[in-house]
Amino acid sequence: MRDPFSTRLIEAFYRRAAKPLLFRADPERVHDRFTAIGRVLASIELTRRATRALFRFDDPVLETVVAGIRFANPVGLAAGFDKNAQLWNILPDVGFGFAEFGSITGRPCAGNPKPRLWRMPEHEALQVYYGLKNDGAAVIAARLHGVHPRMPIGVSAAKTNSPETAEPDAAIADYRAVLDAFRDIADYYTVNISCPNAYGGQPFTDPALLDRLMSAVDTGSYLQPIFVKLSPDLDDAQQDAILEVLDGHRVHGIVCTNLTKDPRSAGIAPERVPGRGGISGRAVQAASEHQLSRIWQRTHGKYVLVGVGGVFTAEDAYRKIRLGASLVQLITGMVYRGPQVIGQINRGLAALLRRDGFSSITEAVGVGVGEKGS
Repeated sequence: MRDPFSTRLIEAFYRRAAKPLLFRADPERVHDRFTAIGRVLASIELTRRATRALFRFDDPVLETVVAGIRFANPVGLAAGFDKNAQLWNILPDVGFGFAEFGSITGRPCAGNPKPRLWRMPEHEALQVYYGLKNDGAAVIAARLHGVHPRMPIGVSAAKTNSPETAEPDAAIADYRAVLDAFRDIADYYTVNISCPNAYGGQPFTDPALLDRLMSAVDTGSYLQPIFVKLSPDLDDAQQDAILEVLDGHRVHGIVCTNLTKDPRSAGIAPERVPGRGGISGRAVQAASEHQLSRIWQRTHGKYVLVGVGGVFTAEDAYRKIRLGASLVQLITGMVYRGPQVIGQINRGLAALLRRDGFSSITEAVGVGVGEKGS
């Protein structure tokens, strides 16, 4: 399905004019400016309508119901871009079927010292060291109170990046503070146990501690579906141990995956790494897809899987769906390809589904598991 002229024009402008200029500037400053522009666009009905006309693509074949939630399309904004839920009223017009805000912590968090964001153009990747910068659960929940988003919204919950939450009980209380704050707001929760840049590391990848955390989540009696976000750096035995724990709790889905802390696994020489923190984009694509297909096989489709990492094209998204993902998320693909890429992915997905004889996303989920090269 060929992109319309307006989409091709926006893509060409971004690639040839905007991106070269933007990539000369500090990446965090560019991100902050685009967030500010997005807030302005969101505040005016006319600009929202214009954005929708230029960017959004809808097709019935893309509509899906996942964990009881209806999605207009399966392409979402991953946690890490809209940390403070400021763009909720413009993201659906850009073309997203849903968005995950945060990660949000129980307390306000300034994050790690700057610089904390680097581009890696030769790998179509970003290196991220934000350290869970956000306004805190109470402030962000107040921002979203009473609003009516035109798409499902997820809340990614994490423990505050602070020595005060390093002890497990304090960390668990911090997670619960986030979930409690969004009890009447979020459509789903993601319990993020895999942030690579927070004080104390990733303690809840330990099965015993994860069991304590998820038991605390169980006692919250939340009505929303619960997802858990995993690291791509887990080996198969660690994945199995986590799955065994999750099997005993109210968990509906798994997000595969967060950023990688291991550049070598992505074929990146350590001397080519520009800064500190986790690496996104193409660098995490293979690990994400290995985890997706492996968990799908081991759990026989018990969990809703969300594919994150290296989604730049419709083919990337479709491959993740065929490996078991019911939904996909992206950030880095938008940074490197431009804001029109969401509509392009959705348009291409619709064409790929019809080419292969599927009438819905659901029919394609997991059909590629076990195929050569998967």
